[in-house]
Amino acid sequence: MEHSLLDLWYGFGVALQPAHLLWAVFGVLLGNMVGVLPGLGALTTISMLLPLTYAMAPVPAILMLAGIFYGSQYGGAIGAILLNLPSHPPHAVTCLDGYPMTRAGRGGAALGVTMLASFFAASVGIVVMIFLSPYLVRIAFKFGPAEVSSIMLLGLLAGATMSRGSPLKGVAMTLFGMMCGVVGTDVNTGVLRLTFGMASLSDGVELGALCMGLFAIADFLVTVNREQVVTQHARMSMRDMRPTRAELRRSLLPMLRGTLVGTLFGAIPGTGPTITTFIAYALERKVSRHPERFGSGLIEGVAAPEAASHSKTQVDFIPTLTLGIPGDAVMALLLGALILKGIEPGPQLITAHRDIFWGLVASFWIGNVLLLVLNVPLIGVWVRLLRVPYRLLVPAAVFFTCIGVYSGRNSLFDVGELAVFGVLGAVFLVLEFPISPIILGYVLGPLLEENFRRALLLSRGHLGVFLHRPISAGFLAACCLVLGVQLASWLRRLRMAPPLAAGEGGVP
Repeated sequence: MEHSLLDLWYGFGVALQPAHLLWAVFGVLLGNMVGVLPGLGALTTISMLLPLTYAMAPVPAILMLAGIFYGSQYGGAIGAILLNLPSHPPHAVTCLDGYPMTRAGRGGAALGVTMLASFFAASVGIVVMIFLSPYLVRIAFKFGPAEVSSIMLLGLLAGATMSRGSPLKGVAMTLFGMMCGVVGTDVNTGVLRLTFGMASLSDGVELGALCMGLFAIADFLVTVNREQVVTQHARMSMRDMRPTRAELRRSLLPMLRGTLVGTLFGAIPGTGPTITTFIAYALERKVSRHPERFGSGLIEGVAAPEAASHSKTQVDFIPTLTLGIPGDAVMALLLGALILKGIEPGPQLITAHRDIFWGLVASFWIGNVLLLVLNVPLIGVWVRLLRVPYRLLVPAAVFFTCIGVYSGRNSLFDVGELAVFGVLGAVFLVLEFPISPIILGYVLGPLLEENFRRALLLSRGHLGVFLHRPISAGFLAACCLVLGVQLASWLRRLRMAPPLAAGEGGVP
């Protein structure tokens, strides 16, 4: 414990350096704003700003991108509560009771409880990160190429099969991402792979073009005809945001239960944030004496999912940084940003890059305090931003996206990649294929290949090395478990499907 507190003190020294602090503040403020605005979000914004990080040092780059992520969590609750508009999917469940509270004149109290729940849950998540890290350091040196290969395989399987929709679609998108990841020059043999004779692809697919195309451009293409948001209920003052004592008392236990749910799911690799908020909401209905009143404006229905969302957001960084297994698409993008900086995720990251890990942990607390303090006076500003016409927002975002991609390598070919992946992403969205497994495959696929080949070289080609080492065998067993669960789920759905009536499906 004492060692962890000393590391945290070192992290505050890193995070409070003026340059690092300014980038962290910029990230949380920008994330707060894009969390409010419909049509944008942390994923799109991080994709657009990824080229900016090329010219930055690793620590401020990661602090800024992480600030955008958890800052957007605060902003998403504002649109959900005031306008019934979940800009971020995990906030969809917040609309169920948050918006009815707004219509009843208690939207400010809902926002006030949301901010308290968010800060408390985020603080618990940070404490979990601090005290879990010593145990991760102890096992760091037990990880060799075989163990890293097995855990990367688990990450790919978990991310592919646990995404929304069909597991087969998730696997297909993961394989597509892995194919994009191996484009370019093989680092071991120098052979060009999947370049199709184009010299510009010898350095591989550009991560910024891939991410911005699949998320930003594709989303703009799909939602280009959306209607403008109506803001007749978006009126808020600082006095309105003070909840009553009764509301605070009723929020306390839901806040604790939501924090526990988010912490548990955050520690499980491959689980998305949306399911966490719905489970927290369902738990509150289960334990409530009046479950029929949920959906009519209960403060419990706001406090629990918001606490779950924020605690999971913080704890999600544990499997992402130390295991290389992101919990969602945003985490996969942050993982890619680390790799672009030459930092390989894994248990040894805590010791090999103390400034990044502990600076990030300390910045979480600084950023959450800033969000708690600044959100109160800035609520009016964020609400006014909701009146920006979508027809002006989209062209400006597309323009800056193209500029950002071009500035990365001063290459028009990258802009062409952006357009290609934008069209592909729009097609995938229309066909209901999940997009996030593509980023997961792009990021983890090359790492899996590199460590797999290294393990075979060290074992002189014997595949048994992956089973003879206990940690590697354990992760392979977990892979089999993931596949078994998905297969059992598929068989259960098959048995529950209604039989075809006579004459249907070609049966006479």
